[in-house]
Amino acid sequence: MRILFATTAGAGHFTPMVPLAEGCRAAGHDVAVAAPSSFAGAVERTGLAHLPFADAAEEQMGAVFARLPGLSFDEANEVVVREVFAGLDARAALPGLDETVGAWQPDVIVRDPAEFASYVVAERRGVPHVSVAIGPAAVEDAMLSVVDDALRDLGAGRGSGGLLAAPVLSLVPSVLDGPRADGGPVVRLRYETAPPSASAALPRWGDPEAPLVYVSYGTVTAGLAPFAAIYPATVAALADRPVRALVTVGDSGDPATLGPLPENVLVERFRPQQDVMPFAAAVIGHGGFGTTMTALAHGVPLVVLPLFALDQRINALAVAGAGAGVALDGGPADVGRLGEALDAVLGDASFGTGARRVADEISALPPAATTAAVLAQLVG
Repeated sequence: MRILFATTAGAGHFTPMVPLAEGCRAAGHDVAVAAPSSFAGAVERTGLAHLPFADAAEEQMGAVFARLPGLSFDEANEVVVREVFAGLDARAALPGLDETVGAWQPDVIVRDPAEFASYVVAERRGVPHVSVAIGPAAVEDAMLSVVDDALRDLGAGRGSGGLLAAPVLSLVPSVLDGPRADGGPVVRLRYETAPPSASAALPRWGDPEAPLVYVSYGTVTAGLAPFAAIYPATVAALADRPVRALVTVGDSGDPATLGPLPENVLVERFRPQQDVMPFAAAVIGHGGFGTTMTALAHGVPLVVLPLFALDQRINALAVAGAGAGVALDGGPADVGRLGEALDAVLGDASFGTGARRVADEISALPPAATTAAVLAQLVG
């Protein structure tokens, strides 16, 4: 088969798809990744072929995100899904993706569920499409409830109906999930993380005997002016606690802007999460799928502080519901509660037990190596 993976420019969306793509390639199939031009480095680092399409204009994206702090959490989520994912991103991607699919002739398109242009092109050209769930079923249900008109404006004659009917490869174990709305079949596969790199040793800082807390708010938050203040507030919340904290800000952030730092805090742009999780006692994040699932796959409990999207809140509630961490639901204003939430996660062994229970269920699912066989069965 010729299998085209399509993704937005978000590491939290793409990284979980990589083992699936690698499993298909290892099984002898032709695999490529359609992704925004700005995401070339992330795709090329995986060794997968990158077929680029255009990014949305930065000034247009900035104007949308500048409105979010003045909206309620639910209103902000609707704006991001409808106006960014199904709007600016999809309109920018559509011409390039249509050309790519016409030239590359894939037998199936495997979609990041927030990359809507690939759905429009697949429907237009009669190519079977499958999405990869990057959150509980409630995430997809919430997204589809607000994008029907936007998808029809893009040329999808069935609107969101074609998405609801499509098969789903879910990387979410049942312990974190609920039922999907009536629609296509769901097949659960194992969420797989990369092995530690050869240079996985962490630098020395703070008290080497103190528990390690890893902090990540994803790859884009530091570049969103309305939310960048979460980083100094987090550093302040951790400064007086008996932990050593590793904070990553991504390529859109600058560690220098957070200095001088307390002795127990180290800030970096990036460090592979698979190199950190084996040593972490707890993780602080915003509910992004990649960081949340990577922590749980390693049996590490979390404190989840959703910032600007409903999927973050749904993921946070799933973590709390599984007894694998604490969910803070007040948005950025809740950063003042981070310290006490971290104390609870580190001080109560039941959270570690809950995280390990999720890890056990993840490891029991079929591996990514079976992806090609599953796709063949789903789409014929």
